[in-house]
Amino acid sequence: MERIGIIGGSGFYSLLESPEVVEVDTKFGKPSDKIALGKINNCDVAFLPRHNSKHNIPPQKVPYKANIAALESLNVKRIIATNAVGSLRPDYAPGEFVLFDQFVNMTNNREDTFFDENIVAHVSMADPYCSELRELAGKTLEKLSIPYHKTASVVVINGPRFSSKAESKFFSKQGFDVINMTQYPEVVLAKEKGMCYLGIGIVTDYDAGLEGNPEIKPVRSDEMLAVFGKNIEKAKDVVKELFPSVYEKPKCNCVDSLDGSIITK
Repeated sequence: MERIGIIGGSGFYSLLESPEVVEVDTKFGKPSDKIALGKINNCDVAFLPRHNSKHNIPPQKVPYKANIAALESLNVKRIIATNAVGSLRPDYAPGEFVLFDQFVNMTNNREDTFFDENIVAHVSMADPYCSELRELAGKTLEKLSIPYHKTASVVVINGPRFSSKAESKFFSKQGFDVINMTQYPEVVLAKEKGMCYLGIGIVTDYDAGLEGNPEIKPVRSDEMLAVFGKNIEKAKDVVKELFPSVYEKPKCNCVDSLDGSIITK
């Protein structure tokens, strides 16, 4: 049985019909938490809370390899991931949704590949996010009348601290749209496994503020979580509405992501 994987906050537990919680172990250790198996609109789903259901795993300590490997072991072929993001531009406002199409990695010391023993592979990351899932998500957001942006380059920082004003200004000048702490290496590892990956961002703040607008203050955790909390029900509506279309046989080529990439066997 193929499943759709959902990675996000613990609020998504409520979407599952008659969930069964299973404990999974992998060669890379245990994932962030036990995984809930259930159905959404009669489609088989595996849900994993990225930071644990107690939200006690910081972004730099998330066991990304174990998470993706655990979902793979449960026959997950497509992943829907939700993230809180900070805006780096004035027209990406708090409360709006974004669909990631590119990432920029500014993290360090994260285990970010499954090809670090015996096999050498150079996997293309030109298009890290599934174009088919992004199109389906866009149609769903429009149907639900939720303001969103079709594209977003997300710069991923190590965390757990927020950016300095100088860093935020630098990221903005580079043309990056939003900032986050967990998209990397999650999307990369999914790509290495040939999974379709959809990254949905919920804009919660303006990062270190907006230059020239003293009324927009730098982000605080409590304020960020408050905005995220106000929009989590919308995110759940989006995910629920995406089924069963995301459960159908993929028309994309994500499964072929390793073609021509493996150098040694």
